[in-house]
Amino acid sequence: MEELTTQLLVYLKGIWKYRWIALGAGWVVAIAGWAIVYRMPDDYQASARIYVDTQNVLKPLMAGMTISPDLQQQVSIMSRTLISRPNVERVVRMVDLDIKAKDVKDQERLVQNLMDKIKLDTTGRDNLFTIHYNNQNPRLAKDVVQSLLTIFVEGGLGNKKQDSSSALRFIDEQIQSYEEKLIAGENNLKAFKQKNIGMMSKDGADYYSQLSVATEDLNKTRLELREAEQARDAIKRQITGDEPVLMVEQGDSAFPVVHVEIDSRIAALNKNLDTLMLNFTDLHPDIISTKRLIAQLEERKKNEAKLTKPGADPGRDYSPMLQQLNVALAEAEAGVASRKARVEEYTSRYDRLKSLSNAVPQVEAEFTQLNRDYQVNKSNYEKLLERRESAKISGELGSATDLMSFRIIDPPTVPDMPAGPDRSKLYSIVFLGALLAGMAIAFIISQVRPTFHSQASLREVSGRPILGSIPMIWTDKEKIKRKKRLYAFGLSLLSLAGLYGALMVKMA
Repeated sequence: MEELTTQLLVYLKGIWKYRWIALGAGWVVAIAGWAIVYRMPDDYQASARIYVDTQNVLKPLMAGMTISPDLQQQVSIMSRTLISRPNVERVVRMVDLDIKAKDVKDQERLVQNLMDKIKLDTTGRDNLFTIHYNNQNPRLAKDVVQSLLTIFVEGGLGNKKQDSSSALRFIDEQIQSYEEKLIAGENNLKAFKQKNIGMMSKDGADYYSQLSVATEDLNKTRLELREAEQARDAIKRQITGDEPVLMVEQGDSAFPVVHVEIDSRIAALNKNLDTLMLNFTDLHPDIISTKRLIAQLEERKKNEAKLTKPGADPGRDYSPMLQQLNVALAEAEAGVASRKARVEEYTSRYDRLKSLSNAVPQVEAEFTQLNRDYQVNKSNYEKLLERRESAKISGELGSATDLMSFRIIDPPTVPDMPAGPDRSKLYSIVFLGALLAGMAIAFIISQVRPTFHSQASLREVSGRPILGSIPMIWTDKEKIKRKKRLYAFGLSLLSLAGLYGALMVKMA
């Protein structure tokens, strides 16, 4: 930090040594700059404000029935395209600026100059627009703004009927195109269904759903067949005498009673057990409790059979019980035969579906693709029909009333006082630049013709030891001269500052 401070002091001493050169350069730069700023021509700014009203009373009334354009977007596009080359060229012709152009280059330069100077400010949501243009000729500036205002309003009104007709014509073309696609899609679907009528899905179920249903039906029918066979075999055992019979006394006679109640309960439990085992493992609580209940009923059945007294039944072959058992056996045989037929039918269906495992999914995939394309075209076709009707109403609405209205808040005006240039600011910049320019010139000269301001700098450059230094002894006469030169320098600097102050007062 100390070295930096020392170096800065050396630079300041060098500038102070050539202070008169710096002051002279500052005077030259200031006078020249102020003269240029003073001779700059006045610049007048013409401006106008316009309000775009997008609120129409019919708009909320016709909501949902018409296609309402995005008015905010239209206004935004109009504002962004206002200062475009075609519009600026039109302005040039409207204010007769093209008469001054001698060739194509002059015309191009004139258009580019207008595009750079024209400014359009907007408040965005409020739809308030302000047009600015600066020129040395106040009348020309006003005419340019007026021309831009005319172009802006004309661009907003436009020919709505022509735009609506173009939109309807485009929609009609799209409807015709989609109608042809729908006819072709319907023909393709009809031909595909006729070709693959035996492999099409039923009731909206695909191949794998049908296969799953067939498998479930087959397993269920097989289970019913086993239950029917077990019931039939139980009746056979009762007829042959292998099944125990309980003899009870009623009055003075005894007759055998088949354990129909226990057998029916056991059969129902076995059926429920088979159903549970299809869905759960042997360790499931419901399966364990069902097996335990079946075992208890079997044990009860055996215990009751032991209590039956053995005896002969000479009329056994002609007893009513035997006849009932034979009838029950015939019904059981019929039930078994019926279930066997169902098992064969479901097995045939299952085998047929398994044999079509490759063909049916392919057919379903092709049908899904054809149907998807047809549904997409149908949906677009119906939407286009709705949009066409909405477009017709929207076109009639746009022709009957203006969706946007333009209100000129402030017509094009030009103030009496020029808008520019800002001479006060420019005078200050010139004054500051003159001071910096003088200091820069003095600093450059001090670097071109350097001097030693201390023993340390001389020792560092020469590389030799410094034995001593002789101080300058100023006489009284020299001291007076130094003071006069210092006063003269201060007076010259103050004169430059005073001249700058006078210019600022004049501008105020």
